[in-house]
Amino acid sequence: MELELFQVSAFTQDPFAGNPACVIPLQKWLPDDLLLKIARENAVAETAFYMEEGPGFKLRWFTPEMEMDLCGHATLATAHVIKNIKKFSGKNIIFDTRSGKITVSFKDSRYLLDLPNRDPTPHGMPLLLKDSLNLQPVEVLKARDFVLVFPSENIIKEIQINRNYFDRLELGTGGVIVTAPGDECDFVSRFFTPGASVFEDPVTGSAHCSLIPYWSKKLGRSKMKARQLSERGGELFCTLKEDRIEVAGHAVTYFAGSLLLNNV
Repeated sequence: MELELFQVSAFTQDPFAGNPACVIPLQKWLPDDLLLKIARENAVAETAFYMEEGPGFKLRWFTPEMEMDLCGHATLATAHVIKNIKKFSGKNIIFDTRSGKITVSFKDSRYLLDLPNRDPTPHGMPLLLKDSLNLQPVEVLKARDFVLVFPSENIIKEIQINRNYFDRLELGTGGVIVTAPGDECDFVSRFFTPGASVFEDPVTGSAHCSLIPYWSKKLGRSKMKARQLSERGGELFCTLKEDRIEVAGHAVTYFAGSLLLNNV
């Protein structure tokens, strides 16, 4: 069996920056354990599998460890493959996912992702999380992910995490976002997942489902620019809607090839 395989860098125009995602089109769904093995072998934060169904596309996301409920950068990467490589000519791409319908539209060279609003609320801080941090936040909130708020961008750059404590956290599919006001943008962030093979996610679209409603209230505006301060780094253009959020960004193809599964 031979499958097409694309790797796309999302939320960037530099193939060596942003968040790399693998995208695999399917003609039929493969067993879940095989999808997970492929994602593990790809060894990036997320592998997206999609198949055309009706007027839209069915989309699923896998880390090397599990299937995820939502992944922004791999959705953007998949839209890039469908639009730029498969030459999709429609106005919008509609994905059917575990998080409901996700629409991707296009403006200039950006992809605009319509995602769920996951407004975080104040939450207690687990002792293991507190002990894992070299610096302590001024505010702790949670939706799917913990949102730890710090006073400055420089602190976000200096955050260090002791994995002896951190990896013992039980957060399900969620992670930990650290965030602060930005020096040259509205806000910055980093994202970490306990026990994951990709410990720090380079650019996390789904984290902005919580960051956008939080910072919109703090800053008093609905349109914002954000940066994720990982080693690769990425840029996101953010909009708060009535009951949804919009995350926009660029994408660039890193490679296109084939996946050979001769013994499957």
